[in-house]
Amino acid sequence: MGRFGAQAQLIAVAVGCGVIGACLYSAVLLGTPGGLILVYLTQLPLFVAGLWLGTTAVAIAGATACIVMLALSDVIAAALFAALNAGPVVLVVRQALLARSAPDGALRWYPPGLLMGWLTALALGGVAVALLLLGGPDGLQAGVREVVGHALDRITDQRIPQRDQIAATVALVMPGIVAASWMVMAVINGSLAQGVLARFGAAWRPSPDLAALTLPSWITILLGLAAAATAFGGPSRFVGINTMIALSVPFCLAGLAVLHAAVRRLTHPAVALVIFYTVAAMFGWPLLIVAVLGLLENWLGLRRRLIPSGGQIDG
Repeated sequence: MGRFGAQAQLIAVAVGCGVIGACLYSAVLLGTPGGLILVYLTQLPLFVAGLWLGTTAVAIAGATACIVMLALSDVIAAALFAALNAGPVVLVVRQALLARSAPDGALRWYPPGLLMGWLTALALGGVAVALLLLGGPDGLQAGVREVVGHALDRITDQRIPQRDQIAATVALVMPGIVAASWMVMAVINGSLAQGVLARFGAAWRPSPDLAALTLPSWITILLGLAAAATAFGGPSRFVGINTMIALSVPFCLAGLAVLHAAVRRLTHPAVALVIFYTVAAMFGWPLLIVAVLGLLENWLGLRRRLIPSGGQIDG
């Protein structure tokens, strides 16, 4: 009876999280800025279900949310929810809950750097799917250009003199911006869910140490290839630019890892972090510097000099 009750409780919580996630996602139909904020938090209840109760719970939550979206809208909306939210969250949670026993008997949880690698691969995979569905770089760019042009026409009563140039410029970078925004959304929601659960002692795994984050080597190699592709022009340039924009997110996290390691040497590290994140939220440009710092970390190994003796850097 106890086991049945526990399973019923897991299912009930997972279904509830799925319903909440679908309701947040459907807020985009309101067409208000507040609705967009709610949409940005769509993955939060799914992460809560998974990081609290495990992979089965997040799978149930994701399936429930897709069913609710099907009831509220149509098959396309449900499929988009599965592709953008349910599927990726299930995969990331599954990986995050993996652990192995170390020789000393302690558990070694899946490293945060590899989790970021999965998110990066998913985001770039989404861009690749868009390229295939829309007929390659030219087709994707033309489609985005048309959407942006129509949006500019709706915003203003009169046709903007530089409408076509603005639409072309936005279309050149939009896929990368969307991919980067999706990764930021996933990182924020996953971190919020883990932080809340850890605060109440309900987290399945310990919270990862950001200062120990190390990106997979393939991300650095891909950045070099993307930079080289921009020199060829045409479709290669389009793919290279958007790949570099998307890769700015993992390198920003790598830079934040260096920053978190550095402030530990201060008397009041929390104060320094609050000041930095406040300035970054207000102006944005500090994050660009941090991304460059994350790129340099791969060659300079700054954290190995900053992390105290005995500290560990995961991959």
